[in-house]
Order: sequence, then C-alpha cells, then structure tokens
Amino acid sequence: ERKGDLISRLTNDVQEVEISVVNTLTAVFKEPLNIVGIFVLLFTMSPRLTLFTLILLPLSGGIIASVSKRLRRQAEVSQQTLGTMLSVFDEVLGGMRVIKGFNARDYVLRKFSVQNDLYTRTARAIDNTRDLASPFSEFAGVAVVAGLLYYGGTLVLSGGAGALSASAFITYIILFSQILTPAKSLSGAFSNIQRGLVAGERVLRVIDTEPAIRDRPGAAVLPAFRDKIELRNVSFSYGDHAVLYDVNLTVKKGHTVALVGPSGGGKSTLADLLPRFYDPSAGQVLLDGHDVRACTLHSVRAQMGIVTQESILFNDTIYNNIKFNTEATEAEVIEAARTANAHDFILASPDGYQTLIGDRGGRLSGGQRQRLSIARAILRNPPILILDEATSALDTESEKLVQEALTRLMAARTSVVIAHRLSTIRHADEIIVLQHGRIVE
Repeated sequence: ERKGDLISRLTNDVQEVEISVVNTLTAVFKEPLNIVGIFVLLFTMSPRLTLFTLILLPLSGGIIASVSKRLRRQAEVSQQTLGTMLSVFDEVLGGMRVIKGFNARDYVLRKFSVQNDLYTRTARAIDNTRDLASPFSEFAGVAVVAGLLYYGGTLVLSGGAGALSASAFITYIILFSQILTPAKSLSGAFSNIQRGLVAGERVLRVIDTEPAIRDRPGAAVLPAFRDKIELRNVSFSYGDHAVLYDVNLTVKKGHTVALVGPSGGGKSTLADLLPRFYDPSAGQVLLDGHDVRACTLHSVRAQMGIVTQESILFNDTIYNNIKFNTEATEAEVIEAARTANAHDFILASPDGYQTLIGDRGGRLSGGQRQRLSIARAILRNPPILILDEATSALDTESEKLVQEALTRLMAARTSVVIAHRLSTIRHADEIIVLQHGRIVE
C-alpha cells in the first residue's frame, strides 16, 4: 500500500467511523423503538388501516435503500481518492529537493491538482446525493400520507365492519405524523452508516493484514550469541524474481565479513535475512545452530544492531534518538555519542542533547545523522552488527569521522558489512564477492 493511503485509513477513516457511530448510535437504538411503539398504538386503533400503511412503507424504504447504496459507492471512491491525494502530498514533502532541482514545481502542482479536483468532485457528489435524499424521502412520506388519507377516508365513509369514526381517524393521523420525525432521523442515520461502513472496511483491511514474517507457534527464545552465523544452501526470490541462489556462508564470532559486488547482486537481501526482514525461499539461516525461523522475532532482532546508508531518525531530540527504545542512563547516552564522534557537534547545537532535529533529521548534515545512528547502535550494544553501505553517501571529511566511529563500534563484535569503498572493508577478516545472487569468490 502507498504510505499516504495507509495514513488516510488510520486517521481519516478511523475518524469517519467514530463520527458515524457517535451520530447514529442514538438514532439506531431510540428511533426504531419509537416507531414500533407508535405502530402498536395505531394497530390497536385500526388494524386494517395500519396494515395498509405497512404495505405503502416499502415504497419509502426502497427509495432510502437506493440512496444508501449510491452513497456507499461514492463514499468508497471518496476515501480511495483521499488516500491517493495524501500519498502524492507525502511524496512531494519527501522529495522537495528533487522537485526544486528539476524545476518540477508546476508538474507536481498539476499532479496534486488532478487528485485534489477528483476528491472535490467525489465529495460534492456525496453532498448532492445527501441533499437529494431529503426531498425523495419527503416525497415518499407525502405519498404514504396521501394513500393513508384516501384509504382512511373510505373507512370513515363506509360505516361497515372495521370502519373508523371521524374523531378516531383524526387521532390516527396525528399519531401517524409522529412517525415521520424518527423515520427521517433513521434515514439520515443510514446515510452516515454507509460512510462509516466503507471507512470501517478500509481500516479492517489494514488491521486484518497478516504480517509476512511472524513468530511460529511455539517459537523459542534465541539464546545469547556464542559461536557463529551460518547461511546453509540459502536461496531467495521476490515473487518470481530470484535474487539469491544456494548461498553458503559462515561468519565466526568476532569476525568481520564484507560483502562486495555490483548493485543488484543480492548483498542487501542477504543481510536482510539475518534479522528476518525476509525468510529464505529455501535453505536455513542459523545462529549457533538455531534456525532463526524457529525463534521469536524479538529475541533474534535483540541481538543485532543495524546501520544503513539512509539514517532513519525521528522528529525528536538528539538525546531521544540515541536512547531510542533502551533503558540507558544519561551518562551512557553521552558516552555512546563520544564513541560515535557525535558529542562535539551535539554540544555545539542550540540546545545540546535536547536539540530537536526535525523530520527525518532534516536539520542535520548527512555525516551527523549517520553518527547519531551509530551512537544508537553503540548504546544498544548488540553482539552482531549489520552495516549496509553506511558511508557511501558521505563526503571525505564526514566519512573519516564516521569510519572512526564504525571501527570502534565493530570492535569485538561479529559484523556483516556491505560496502563499495575500500576504506570500509580493509579491516575485514573475509571478503565475499556476490554477483547475480551467487558467491563467486
């Protein structure tokens, strides 16, 4: 799913469900009771006239059902369009530098305007359908009342069995008129329910989606890492596209293994198999002889630290980004920053460790973001490290500082390093060349 559509489902759609429930809860429970109670009274006054009325009511119900069905279709289109529009908006915010660099402002504006206009039209269509529902229901109500007056009048004039007196008929009409208000309220509630149902279905499709990778029943907790990582006859495919073929690799504890090779050779995919971001299509990934698929995800990932080319930071303080999901003390956070060559630039920031770094760390340079990622990994103190081209996007000066931090981070740890630069892999104990999904040397 596109990110913007997921955001729409988990915000706008949830709100739509809430509004639908709040606005209709009273009507759905209260109004049917009122209507049933009034019909019981009407039936005691004149069974024949009441049965005649019940024959006419499906006319009104059919109109309401038709409008409700149309509203549901329109609501589904509206919610999907809003999700697409938010996706475009998210892409624009994330790609602002590229848009400016390519002078693509007008192109992106047109793209967004198309989605915005489409959403406006669908929202207006829903409003128009709602507006039409009222006169249609009024017409149906008038038709029912007209039929009631005609048939009731014949009962008054007939004077035979089941006949009504004029006073009883007037009382009957007054009582029947009390049904119209709750009936209209119920009709409006059904319109809101249709939007709520569509939104609820979209939310439930997200909630009910099973994760591709999850714990097996009875999964064991992986013991602390002691000896080696082993990939045994591992193959992997994205759908029908094979990426890795029969890979065999052993990484001993405390060793650094570098994965090199052309782009698309399967290096990142191989590294992603270790923390179970994916499971192999064939073969096994073993830690100390334990198949990671038979262990809990939490216990497997707890033993690994990951530093990638794109530093994933959050719109929070420097301190909270380093401490992320750990119980570390302030002194430990500062020590991790020192080890990662980040302490000096942090102190030079406006609020030190409490400086807000902006969305995705946008107020920091690439080298600064990378050093914070390394500090976060140092603080976690994992026995296994996965470094995915951690210095490839940096300038020479930043690379030097980051490389020093990585060297400290990798000390006495088991590391799997993906890199193109010689400076990153020169201290590796073993260099593995991957090409077209196979180990060639």
